[in-house]
Amino acid sequence: MPSIMSQAASNTTPWATEQEQILGDLAVRADQGLTVQEAQARLELFGPNVLTDFRATSWLTILWRQLRSFIMFLLVAGAALSFALGDHLEGVAIVTVIVLNAMIGFVTELRAVRSTEALRELGSTETTVRRSGGIRRLPAEELVPGDIVLFEGGDVITADVRILTASRLEIDESMLTGESVPIEKKVDVLLTDTAVADRNNMLFKGTSVAKGSAEGVVVSTGMDTELGRITALVQTASDRRTPLEERIDALGRVMGWLCIGLVTIVGILGAIGGKDTAEIMKTAIALAVATVPEGLPIVATLALARGVLRMARRNALVEQLSAVETLGSTRVILTDKTGTLTENRMSVTDLVVADNDMQPTRVAIPESMEVTEIGEGVRALLTAAAVCSDAAISSDETGQEMRVGDPMEVALLVVLDRIGVDREQALAEHPRLSEEAFDPDTKMMATFHRYRDETRIIVKGAPEAVFAASRFVRSPRGTTAFDARQSELWRAENLRLATKGLRMLAVAERVAKSPSEPYRHLTLLGLIALSDPPRADVVDAIERCRAAGVDVVMVTGDQGPTAEHIAASVKIMDDADRGSAVNGGELRSLLDGGEAGKEKLLSTRVFARTDPKQKLQLLSFYQAQGEVVAMIGDGVNDAPALRRSDIGVAMGKRGTQVAREAADMILQDDRFSTIVVAIQQGRIIFRNIRSFVFYLLSCNLSEIITVGLAAALNAPLPILPMQILFLNLVTDVFPALALGVGDSGRGIMRDPPRPKTERLLTGRHWAGLVGYGLVMSAAVLAGLGIALLVFEMEVKRAVTVSFLILAGAQLGHVFNMASPSSGLLCNEVTRNPWIWGAIILCVGLLIASVYVPLLSEVLGTEEPGKEGWLLVLTLSLAPTFVGQGMRAAREIAGRLGRPR
Repeated sequence: MPSIMSQAASNTTPWATEQEQILGDLAVRADQGLTVQEAQARLELFGPNVLTDFRATSWLTILWRQLRSFIMFLLVAGAALSFALGDHLEGVAIVTVIVLNAMIGFVTELRAVRSTEALRELGSTETTVRRSGGIRRLPAEELVPGDIVLFEGGDVITADVRILTASRLEIDESMLTGESVPIEKKVDVLLTDTAVADRNNMLFKGTSVAKGSAEGVVVSTGMDTELGRITALVQTASDRRTPLEERIDALGRVMGWLCIGLVTIVGILGAIGGKDTAEIMKTAIALAVATVPEGLPIVATLALARGVLRMARRNALVEQLSAVETLGSTRVILTDKTGTLTENRMSVTDLVVADNDMQPTRVAIPESMEVTEIGEGVRALLTAAAVCSDAAISSDETGQEMRVGDPMEVALLVVLDRIGVDREQALAEHPRLSEEAFDPDTKMMATFHRYRDETRIIVKGAPEAVFAASRFVRSPRGTTAFDARQSELWRAENLRLATKGLRMLAVAERVAKSPSEPYRHLTLLGLIALSDPPRADVVDAIERCRAAGVDVVMVTGDQGPTAEHIAASVKIMDDADRGSAVNGGELRSLLDGGEAGKEKLLSTRVFARTDPKQKLQLLSFYQAQGEVVAMIGDGVNDAPALRRSDIGVAMGKRGTQVAREAADMILQDDRFSTIVVAIQQGRIIFRNIRSFVFYLLSCNLSEIITVGLAAALNAPLPILPMQILFLNLVTDVFPALALGVGDSGRGIMRDPPRPKTERLLTGRHWAGLVGYGLVMSAAVLAGLGIALLVFEMEVKRAVTVSFLILAGAQLGHVFNMASPSSGLLCNEVTRNPWIWGAIILCVGLLIASVYVPLLSEVLGTEEPGKEGWLLVLTLSLAPTFVGQGMRAAREIAGRLGRPR
C-alpha cells in the first residue's frame, strides 16, 4: 500500500495524465471502487478529508463579543474614574458588574454556539461513493485518494477529483477562481502547465455542480487539495454583528452621550449654585451610573442565544442571526411541494401503457402482486425507467439496506424488484455508454446504452416534454404514429391521474446508429404515476400561517393539476379555485400586465412548471410589493433565490449542499411545519428583546429623572451611586433576564407580522418610557419628601426608603411589559415562571441590603422602620397600578368600540 500510494502521490499533474494511468497508480477500478478495507487503510495513512484551519468558534472570540459594546466601554471608563477619585469601593463594584456581565453572557453564548455547531456537524456534507461495487453515501471527511465519486447538480465537490465521465457538466468555481460564470467541464487530457482556472478535466474541493453529472476519482484530499493550499497561505475570519446587536449598541451610545451631557449640566449648575465639589461629584457619578444600562448587553446576548438554541431544538438551524429578527416580519412563504408539503416517500401506484387497440390503459400497482400479473408492456416500461436512473439500493457491511438517489428513482427500483426484474442483468444486457443529465430547461434526462451494433437512448421526464419529443407509441401490436389523436388521448390520461395529486413521469426510447441528439423522434413507452402523500401536520401549519397573516404560496416544477390537488388537500387553495394555477410560461406576461397582472399574481396560490429563473422573478415581484418573503428551496438552482430572499430556507435532509450554504436557516427535518415554528419563535424572540430593552431603559430613565430632579430642587440625593449600581444589577437584570428567556407564544401567531422597517422602539415606546419613568420618579421623590418632612427621618433613613421604593417600583413595573392584546391577569408575563423566580430572588436581596450588615454598610442603608416600610409598600405599587389601570382602560374602550 505505501509503495502504491507514493507512486500515486508522485503524480502531481493528474489533469495531464490519462485516466487509465491515474486509476492504475491509485490501484482502483472505476466500476468497483475501493474495498472497505482499502479505504480504511488509506484513511489511516492520509487522515480525514478536512482543512486544518477549520475550528469551532474559539472561547476567546465569544468572550470578546461580551466586552466589545459601547456600554461596556462606558462601564470601564466609570470604574477608572471611581478609582482615580479614590472611591475604590465603587470602582470594585463596577468592575464586578463588568465581570459578571461578561461571564454570564460568555457561558450562555458558548452553550448556544456549541449546540449549534454540534447540529451543523450532524448535517455535514455527504458524498456519493462507489465502494466494493456498490453505491453509498459517506461523510466527506471519510473520502480518500482512489475513491470513485459521483456528483450531480447541487452537490458540493468535497475533494480534488479527476473527471472520468461527464454529462452536460458545469461547475461553479467562483469561490476558488473568482469566475462568476459556471465552467463547462470535459474529460480530455490537458497540458502539464495548464493553469488551475483552465483545468477543465478536474473538480476542486469547495466548488459546486451547477449543472449536469459526473463520475471521477479522488486524487487529493484535505490540505493537499487546491483549496487546502490556499488555506495554508491565508486564514480569514469574519465576525459580523447582527442588526439587533448594532441597534442595542446604538442605544448604548445614545445613553452614553446622554450621560455625558447630564453630568456636564449638573456640574455647571452645581458650580454656579456654589455647591460643594464633593456633592457635585457624588451627583455626577450617580447620574453616570444611572444612565448606563449595565444589564443590556448580557440580557441581549442571553435572549438571542437562548432563542437560537430553542429554535435549533425544534429542528430550525439558524445560519445567520439576522434571520431571527426577520422571521417575525415574514408575510409570504414561497414553498416547494415535494418533501416539504409532502412526505417525499414515493411509491408507484399506476402505470399507463398502450393496449392492443392503441389506447392508453391504466394498470394499477397494488401493495402486493405476483409476477404473472405483469404484462410485457409494463415490464418494458419499468425496466427502461429503472435503467435510465442513477439511484441504487444496496446493503452495507451489517446487511442494512441503503437507498441512494432521488426518491422517485428509488421508487422505480423498488417496484422493479417486486416484479422480479434484475436491474443489474438489464444493465449488463444494455451497458450504459453515457448520460445526458436532467436539464430544468428541457425537463428530461437520457441515458445511452449499447444495443447490438447500435445505441439505445432511454429518455424520461415531464410528460408534456416527452410527448412533444415523441413520434411513435409502442403497444403489444408494435408501434404506431404518435399523431394528434394519440397525443390527445395520452394527455387526457396524464391529466386524469395528475388531478388525483399523482406525480407523473413519461418514458420513451429510440434506437440510433450512433449517439446523437436524444430528445427527438422518440417512441413513447408509457406513463408512471407516483404517490407522495401530504404530511399529516401541514394542514394545521397552513392554518396557523393564515391566522398569523402569513400567505403560503406553492411554487413547484410539477404540472398544474398535480400541484393543485396537493395544494387543495393541505388548504393552500380551496377546491373551488382549482384551475387557477399559473404556469411558469405565463409569468412574464402577467408581470408585464399592469394592475390586472399584479392582482392575478397576488391572488394566485399555486405556480406550476416554474424554472429557477421564474422563481427568482416571482420572488422579486413579491419583494417589490413590500413583502418580506421566505423562500424554501432544496436544489442548486434554488440558490440564487435563497440568497435574494429575505429568509432563505433550505432542507437539511434532501437539500443540496449549495442550497444549504446559500440559506439563512436550515430545516433539519425538512418539514414545512418547522418553518411555522421558526416564525413563531422569531416573533417571541423579538417580543422578548423589545420587552427587556423597554424595561431596562425605563428603569434607567426613572433613575436619571429621580437624580436630576433632586439636583434641580436642591434636595438630598434620593439614591446613592452604589445603590443605583445595586438596582441595575438586581431589580433590572434578573427581571429583564426573565423577560428575555420567556417562551410563551400563546396568541402571538394571531397577530399580523410587524413591518420590516419597524424600529426596536417606536415613538409609542419612547412615550411609554418617559411616562413610566416619570411615574416611578414621582413615587420616589414623594416618598423621600414624606420621610423627611412628615416622618422627620434622618437623611440616611429617608434615602433608604426612597431606594427601596424605587426598587419595588421597578420590580412591579415588569408586569407592565405584557403585550397590549394579552389578558389583564393572564398573559405572557404572569405565565412566565422565571418572572416570579426573579421577583422572589430580588425581594430577598433587597431585604438583605437592609439587614445584612456588610451589604448595608456598602450600600449606605439602615432599617427604615414601620413608617418607612409602609411608605415602601404603598408607593412602590404606583407604577404597577398606573400601568394595569391603563391596560384595563384600553380593554374596556376596545370592548365598547366593537360592533355588537
